[in-house]
Amino acid sequence: MSGAVPSTSGGLPEKRRAISQAARRVFGREGYARASLDVVAAEADVAKRTIYNHYTSKEQLFLSVAIEGADAVTEAVRVLMERHLRKIVDLEEDLTAFCLDRARAVTEFPEHFALVRTIHAEVTRLPDAVLEKWMAHGPPSAHQRLAPYLQKIADRKLLEFDDAEKAANRLNTLTMNDVLIRSFYGAVPLPESVVEEIITEGVQAFLCLYSPSSAALQQQN
Repeated sequence: MSGAVPSTSGGLPEKRRAISQAARRVFGREGYARASLDVVAAEADVAKRTIYNHYTSKEQLFLSVAIEGADAVTEAVRVLMERHLRKIVDLEEDLTAFCLDRARAVTEFPEHFALVRTIHAEVTRLPDAVLEKWMAHGPPSAHQRLAPYLQKIADRKLLEFDDAEKAANRLNTLTMNDVLIRSFYGAVPLPESVVEEIITEGVQAFLCLYSPSSAALQQQN
């Protein structure tokens, strides 16, 4: 089974960029199983053999564009975490602002989230290597990147928990995951008022679980 690193032999960078962009559109539109490299080649305006100068297979091409998109979203979220969570002034306001900006970022990556919908729809047909790499780079690992920020907040005694990754996963579940599921991963955009309600109530529920006073009360009970 092919690896995750695409071949770099042959071709020009702009050709590879055109292939990647076309593949993201085609996979997002047609899914993994139905997508054809002939269609990718036509949309990229390259010969099919040019694709094989850069990628060894359809599987490797799909994995490459999926990870490229996931990494771009990860970097955007990292910037938001640095902006909102590195220095806490008001915990509820800062968490809410971070989660709102994170939810809005979905609209900045429509082709990537179309690919995410493909992964969810065709999970039983995707190669194991694709799923394994996706779990390490995509949304399933988002809580691992958020956890260190929450741990630093807990170190300041503003939150209290035993496991930062579990707490981060809970915050994602109460906020971002709800937005993604209800919007079908960006396919049906939610009104801003609905997003704000989901995020605001989700952050409040998170703080009810993990604020120091709440944690002490749970232990007493």
